[in-house]
Amino acid sequence: MTEPKLTSLQSRMFAAKTLMKLSFESIAEAIGCDEVYTASIFYGQAKPSEEVIIKLSEVLNIPTQHIMEDMGDHYYPNRGGLMSMPPSDPLLYRLFEMMLVYGYPLKAVITEKFGDGIMSAIDYKVHVDKIKSEKGDRVKITMDGKFLPYKEF
Repeated sequence: MTEPKLTSLQSRMFAAKTLMKLSFESIAEAIGCDEVYTASIFYGQAKPSEEVIIKLSEVLNIPTQHIMEDMGDHYYPNRGGLMSMPPSDPLLYRLFEMMLVYGYPLKAVITEKFGDGIMSAIDYKVHVDKIKSEKGDRVKITMDGKFLPYKEF
C-alpha cells in the first residue's frame, strides 16, 4: 500500500511530529483531544475547532494562519477514501478482516440488545489501549457510538 495522499499541510504536521519526537498521545494531551481523534486531524478525517487549531499550531510550531487556511471554518473533511479496499497494509487489512469475520455477529448482538438501527460514527469515540500480557502485548480497541434506531415513516 502506498501512503495515503496527504495535503502539504498534513505532510508538514507529520514532519513536525517526527522532528519533535511527539506521539499522538502527547499531542492529544496538549490540545485536549483523544489520541485517535488527533490522528484523524492529521489525516484530514476530522474538523478541528479554532481552539484546537490554535493549540495544534503551538505544539507543532506551525503558524496558526497556515492551519486555518487548510482546516479553518471553510474546511469540511472528505472522510473515507484514504485507502483502497481491501486495504493492503497488514494492520489495516486485519481490521478489515475483523469486520468481515465478526461484522454480522456484532450486528446480531447489537440488534438483540438495542433493536433495529446503527451505531453512529458521528456521535462516536474510539480509544486504543496497550494491555500487557505474559503471552505478548495485546491491543484493546474500544468503540463507543450512540445507537440510532431506524424510524418508521
